[in-house]
Amino acid sequence: MAKLDLRVRLMGRVLGRISVSGKSEEQILADQQRSVEHNPVLDWVLGGLAAGVDVTDDAAMGAEGRIPVRIYRPHGARGPLPLVVLIHGGGWTSGTLNTYDWLGSNIAKGAGAVVVSLDYRLAPTHPWPAAAEDCYAALVDVAARAPQWQADASRIAVVGDSAGGNLAAVLTLMARDRSGPPITFQGLIYPATDLTLGSASLEENADAPVLTKKDVLAFRSHYVPDDGDRSDPYASPLLATDHSGLPPALIQVAEHDPIRDDGLRYAEALRAAGVPVRVTTYVGMPHGYLAFPRLCRSTPQALAELCSELRIALAGITPSSRR
Repeated sequence: MAKLDLRVRLMGRVLGRISVSGKSEEQILADQQRSVEHNPVLDWVLGGLAAGVDVTDDAAMGAEGRIPVRIYRPHGARGPLPLVVLIHGGGWTSGTLNTYDWLGSNIAKGAGAVVVSLDYRLAPTHPWPAAAEDCYAALVDVAARAPQWQADASRIAVVGDSAGGNLAAVLTLMARDRSGPPITFQGLIYPATDLTLGSASLEENADAPVLTKKDVLAFRSHYVPDDGDRSDPYASPLLATDHSGLPPALIQVAEHDPIRDDGLRYAEALRAAGVPVRVTTYVGMPHGYLAFPRLCRSTPQALAELCSELRIALAGITPSSRR
C-alpha cells in the first residue's frame, strides 16, 4: 500500500479526537443542532463554493414531510441541463448542505448540470429506512419539478459519497423496483454497500485515519440498530439478489479505507449483472478524501474523473470501454 501523506496522517489525528465511536447518542444529537456556517477556515478545509455557480435553497418532499434541498446551476447556462441528485455522507448521522457546497457547486460547473443536494433526516432519531425513503421521495419530487430549475428529467444521475454513496446505490434499486424516475448514471464515492460488514478491508484498515473500524460499527449501530435489517438490500445494496437493469456506474474507492472493499465488491456484483462499471482506487488516500480538497492530493483528479463520467453519461454517449 502507498504511504499516507503527513498532512493526511495529521488530519486523521485531529478527526480522531471527535470520532463518532467516542460519542454518546446525546452528543451526536447536540452536534446535529449546531449550525455549520461558511467561514474562511471552514472554506479553506472543505473548499467553499465554486465561482460561476448560482445557488438556490428550496425544499422537496421527503417520506414524511418536506426536506431542505439546495440547487446549483452554472451561471449563464442556457436551456435544460442534465439533473444530478447529490446525497451527502456523514455516516447517516451528520452532514449538511453547507458542508457539501464545494462538491455540489463543482459538479454543477464541471459536469454542466443542475445539481440538487438533499438534506435527509438523520439517525439516531430517524434510523433506517428514514434516510433512504426520504431520498427516494425527494428523487421523485425533484424529477417531477425538473423544469422549474431548467433541468432535464430524462437525464438524471445520482451521486453520493460514503453513507451518501450507500443511499445513491439504494436509490437505483428503489427506482428500478418501484418503477420510479429512470436513472441514467450512478456515481458512488467510497460507498458503504454491505452493512453486515463482510469486507476484508475492514480489518486491513481497521485503524486508518478519518474512518476506523470502530467508527464504522458506531455509524451502523445508529443507522440500522436492528441486526435483522442490515442484510436488507435497501440497507446493504451489495446483498440484493438481482443487480440487473441498474444504471452504469463510476465507483471511486480509497486505498486506506476500511470500507474500500465494499466499493470493489459492489463493482463486481454490477459487472456480473451486465452493468457497465468504471472503478478507480485512489492510492495513498483515506476515506473521505473528496471532502478535503486542500489536504488530499488526489481530490482534483477524482473530481475531474467524476465530472467527465457524468458529462459522458448524461450526454447520452456510451464510452467505448470501461475499466
